[in-house]
Amino acid sequence: MRLIIIDGLDGVGKDTHAEHVSKHYEDKGERVVVRSHPTSDNFFGRRAKKALLGEGKLNQIKASLYYMFDVLRSVRKYYGRKDIDTLIMVRYLMGTAYLPSRLARFGYNFFANFVPTSEIMIFLDASPEIVVERFKLRDEKEMFETLESLVKIRKKALMLADGWSIVDTSGSIKNTKNQIDKILAIVDKSDQ
Repeated sequence: MRLIIIDGLDGVGKDTHAEHVSKHYEDKGERVVVRSHPTSDNFFGRRAKKALLGEGKLNQIKASLYYMFDVLRSVRKYYGRKDIDTLIMVRYLMGTAYLPSRLARFGYNFFANFVPTSEIMIFLDASPEIVVERFKLRDEKEMFETLESLVKIRKKALMLADGWSIVDTSGSIKNTKNQIDKILAIVDKSDQ
């Protein structure tokens, strides 16, 4: 099974580009599953989403815990299955960047040693100012979707993304897809 991790902060286009990667492998005849967290198909994902739409420290803790259990559930349910050729995990490890600074590195290292990782880990990045503009198009707003929060979280996430393929999503969707296609071409070549 090929595991691809697509991560990044809110508003950078993770789901959009995960669908692009999914289509890339489906067009080759592969069986692909995309798991985007938090998911709405289980208790943990629904509770994580509800907490993200709330405010305050208690909801922040709830969101983090439920998110973690949602990811673990996806790993348990989908990773290593023989009927899946490519598993794409969206919002997977970088949720740890939303933890307080003193816990972010510890949380990332702990989680990265606990769940499967991959050679194909793509961190989608955009400036917080661009992301805040994108949020204006949304109907709902999550607790971390402020300029101040995004600046802090982005700094932690970029520190944690050492060794990841970092893709700038500040430009057009077409430009971002081209950057991702270059990464996939390298992966596909090494698979041959």
